[in-house]
Amino acid sequence: MTGRRPLRAALKVLSGDAAARHGADAAAQISELEAALEMARTAIEDARTANARLREAIEILPQGIVFLDSEGRYVLWNEQYSKIYHRSADLFKVGVRLADTLRVGVMRGDYPSANGREEEWIAERLQKLTSPRERHEQWLADGRCILIEERRTSDGGIIGLRVDITELKEREASFRLLFEANPVPMYVVSQTGKTILSANAAARNHYGYPGTDMIGRPVQCLHLGEDSGRLDQLYSSAPGILADHVWTHLKRDGTNIEVAIFSQAIVHERTPAVLVAAVDITERRRAEAQVTYLAHHDPLTGLANRARHLEHAEEMLTAIKESGGIGASLCVGLDNFKSVNETMGPAAGDLLLQAVSRRVAKTLRQGSKAARLGGDEFGIIMPDVAEPEEVSVVARRLIEVISAPYKIQGQQVTIGASIGIAIAPSDGAEAGHLLKNANLALSQVKLRGKGAFRYFEEEMNARAQERRSLESDLRAALETGGLDVHYQPLVSLSTGRIVAAEALVRWTDHRRGYVSPAEFIPIAEEAGLIWALGDFVLTRACRDATSWPEDVRVAVNLSPMQFRCGNVRDMVKAALTATGLAPGRLELEITESLFLDRSNHVLDALAELRKLGTRIAMDDFGTGYSSLGYLCSFPFDKIKIDRSFVEGISGNVEKQAVVRAIVGLGETLGKTITAEGIETADELACLRSIGCEQGQGFLFSKARAQDALLPFLTKRKPKRVA
Repeated sequence: MTGRRPLRAALKVLSGDAAARHGADAAAQISELEAALEMARTAIEDARTANARLREAIEILPQGIVFLDSEGRYVLWNEQYSKIYHRSADLFKVGVRLADTLRVGVMRGDYPSANGREEEWIAERLQKLTSPRERHEQWLADGRCILIEERRTSDGGIIGLRVDITELKEREASFRLLFEANPVPMYVVSQTGKTILSANAAARNHYGYPGTDMIGRPVQCLHLGEDSGRLDQLYSSAPGILADHVWTHLKRDGTNIEVAIFSQAIVHERTPAVLVAAVDITERRRAEAQVTYLAHHDPLTGLANRARHLEHAEEMLTAIKESGGIGASLCVGLDNFKSVNETMGPAAGDLLLQAVSRRVAKTLRQGSKAARLGGDEFGIIMPDVAEPEEVSVVARRLIEVISAPYKIQGQQVTIGASIGIAIAPSDGAEAGHLLKNANLALSQVKLRGKGAFRYFEEEMNARAQERRSLESDLRAALETGGLDVHYQPLVSLSTGRIVAAEALVRWTDHRRGYVSPAEFIPIAEEAGLIWALGDFVLTRACRDATSWPEDVRVAVNLSPMQFRCGNVRDMVKAALTATGLAPGRLELEITESLFLDRSNHVLDALAELRKLGTRIAMDDFGTGYSSLGYLCSFPFDKIKIDRSFVEGISGNVEKQAVVRAIVGLGETLGKTITAEGIETADELACLRSIGCEQGQGFLFSKARAQDALLPFLTKRKPKRVA
C-alpha cells in the first residue's frame, strides 16, 4: 500500500485544480491502474512458478530435453542433456546457437562420423534440425549412441529429445552376431506378407541361395506340400504351436530335406515378424528309421529278426483268439552249415545265409512271414492254416529248396535243412512258448539224423527237462568232484607193450548211475562247461601219469570248443607246471573238426603247444574232409585211424587198402600210426601184416581207473579182453 501514496501525490501536483474538479474520475482511474499492476505482478509470479515447475519436470526425466527458439538458439535444457553432451556442456548458454556448439564439437572431435567430412556433416545435421522428420542416431566420441527426435513448436521453436541407446545397440549387435554367425539356419519372415526379410549365412548356404537372393522371396518357396493354413499358423504372431511338426523343406536345387522348426515372434525393423530356426533332421530321421528297421530286421539277410518274429507270432495268436482257426510256427535249422562256414570262411557263410533267406522268402505262400532267429536258424509264421497237412507241404518244399546246390565264391556248396513245427494255439498260446516248442521239435529232428521235419509232441518237453536236469547235475559234479578219469592203453603191435594210455572222463551219477560221455560231453559244450571239464581231465591225467613208468605217455583229448573259448596253451602249461609231468610225455589229441578252421588263431595255438614240448595227434583220421591236406598244414606226431576203418578189416579189401595207404603215408612223413577200436584177433593180425605200429581197443583193455591201470603198466603187457 505504501506504493500508492507517491503515486497519488504525483497526480495531485500534475493535475492541480483539474484533479480537484475531476477527483472522482481520477480516483477511479488510479484504482484501475493499481489493479492492472497487481495483475501483472501476479502473472509474473505465475510465469516464474510455471517455469520452475517446467524446469523441475524436465529435470526428473531420464531423457535429455532441449528447447530451442525459432532461430535455433538455446532456451532451456535439462541436466541429462548436459550429461549426454558433457564434452560440449560448457558451451550451453541461453541464446547460443546449437549450430555453433555443433561446429565447436566437431572441431573437438566429439562426433566421430564427422571426421573427414566436417562441413558436410554439419550441413546434414542442421538440415535434420530445421526440417525434422524421423528419428536418427548419433554416435559420440566416447562410444555412446544417442537417439535424436526433434519436433517443431507452434511458434517455430524446436523441442529435442535425446535418449542414450548404447546398451540397446550393443544388444542389437550381439543379436546380429548371434543371428548371422549362428551355425543353425535362421531366417526372419514378415507376419503379414509372409516374405523373407532376412536370412543368416547358414540359411543361405544350407538352402543354396547366394548373396541376398533369399531376401524378399515368399516363404512358400522353402516349403513343399504344406497347406497354407499350416503356414499361416507357423508364421503367425503366436508361433511355436507346430514346433513338434516335422516340415519338408525344399532347397534351391530341388532337394527335399526334413526340418524341425523353432520360432519366436519379433519386431524386425518396425515390422511384425517371426524369427525361425530350421534344424535339418534329415540324417537323424534316416538314422532313426535305420535304427527302427534294425530293431526289427536281421542286418545280414533283411528278414525279420527274433524280436519281430515273436511279434508276428503274437499277431497270429491274437487273430486266432478273435476269429478261431489254427496257425503254425516253423523253426528251420541248416544242416552242415558249420562245415561250410569253417572250410570256406565266415564271408562265404554270410553269402550262403543270404542265399538261403532269398530261397525261403520265395517259397512261402502269401501271408507267411520269415525271420532269421540267429546263427543258422530261421523261423516262419504261417497264419490261417486250414489243416496241418498244409504245413507239411510247405516244410517238404522248404527242405527241397534249401537242399538244392548253391554257387558260393565260385564253388558248389550243398547243405540241408531240418524243421521243427509247433501248431497254434494247441502247442502254445503265447509267442515265446510256441517258438520254444518248435525249437524242441527241431532238436528231435537233428537227434534222429536231420534232413526232415517233425511236429512238436508233449513228451518232448519231458526230454528237454531231462536235458536241463542233466546239465545241472553235470555242473554240480564238476564243482563237487563227482567226475573221474579212466585210462585205455595204447599198445605197440609189434611188442605188445603198453606205450601210452588215453585219458577218458567218466561220470557215475548217484541217481542215474553211469552216464555215457557221448551224452554229457555235447551238453558240456553247449552249456559252456567244456573248459572246466577239459581242464579237470588234463590236470588229473598229468598228475596220474607222473606215477607211471617214464616211457609211457598219457594222451588227452582237446575239444574244438576249448580252442574257441580260452587260451589252451596257458591251460596246458599250467597243468604241466602244477603236476611236474615232462611235456614230452603228454600227447594232445585233436579232431579234424578243429583243423577245418584254418584261422591263424588255431594254427598259432597248435604251434604254441608244440613249443611247450608236447606231442600232437590227429584223432579219428579219415572221417572229415580233405584229411590229407591237413597233414601238410601242421606237423602231427601221430595219426589215429578211425575205428570205422578197423571194424571188419580182415575181410574187407577196400578197408585194407585205405589203412595200407595211411600206414605208407605215415612211414613217408615219419608219423606214428595208431589204429582205434581193435576188438578181434583177426583185426589185430591184419593190422600187423599191414605194418600198423600201435593199436587201441577192447582186445587189449577197456578203460580203467588209475588204481586198476597201475598193475597193467607194471607188467607192461595187458591181457586180451573179449
